[in-house]
Amino acid sequence: MMDKTAPDMTGTDAGAISAPRILLVEDDAELAQMLVATLEDNGFIAFSARDTSQMDRLLALESVDLLILDIMLPGEDGLSACRRVRAQSNMPIMMVTARDDEIDRVVGLELGADDYIGKPFGSRELVARIRALLRRATAEKPTSPSILTFNGWEIDPRTRQLKDPVGVQVQLTSTEFDLLLALCRNPNRVLSREQLLELTHSGLAGPVERSVDVHISRVRQKIEPNAKDPALIKTVRLGGYIFAANVGTK
Repeated sequence: MMDKTAPDMTGTDAGAISAPRILLVEDDAELAQMLVATLEDNGFIAFSARDTSQMDRLLALESVDLLILDIMLPGEDGLSACRRVRAQSNMPIMMVTARDDEIDRVVGLELGADDYIGKPFGSRELVARIRALLRRATAEKPTSPSILTFNGWEIDPRTRQLKDPVGVQVQLTSTEFDLLLALCRNPNRVLSREQLLELTHSGLAGPVERSVDVHISRVRQKIEPNAKDPALIKTVRLGGYIFAANVGTK
């Protein structure tokens, strides 16, 4: 197994040091070696773990900008690991599945994954998805740099933080943050699922409706007093969603 537990920085120039750092969790040694090489050829710093125990050790030691998690892993599976990592970090997470099973993909999104890709996949698609996730995770959108407020909540596009009415930071995935920000920037306006994907520059795979609905559901669970009867993010039949709150700035 190609196991870069401590990426070798010898001879690396300053530009490479600032390159995005990708951790791949994949138990297929040959595939992991090929993917690490592909990522490095495309300007990333990449290293791999064979299981989630090794993943945990690497996350404790290394700075990681994006995590790629195979669902089928020895011991703890990727879905369980995704849930654990998401509880502690907002880093982008991409799930990999070898099964054409929509349930796996939906569960992964519900547990906090930002995107998923099915095996077999091409290297160009993988690299494109990674870059899209990293752009969304780090972009500062200059169109609205002010802190937006609604019902006592605060969402800051610059620091990408959401705070509840008592000032406690609420953890959102990159996709969840972008969706909520898009809604806040367009209050009391019906946005279709396709418009939300366009506004967030989302690289979500799979059926558009299901992907957006899953993430909206997760946002509701975090900001709505009653997620089953949402007062802020309302569903518009055959239309999409509307953010039914007065939004201000500070």
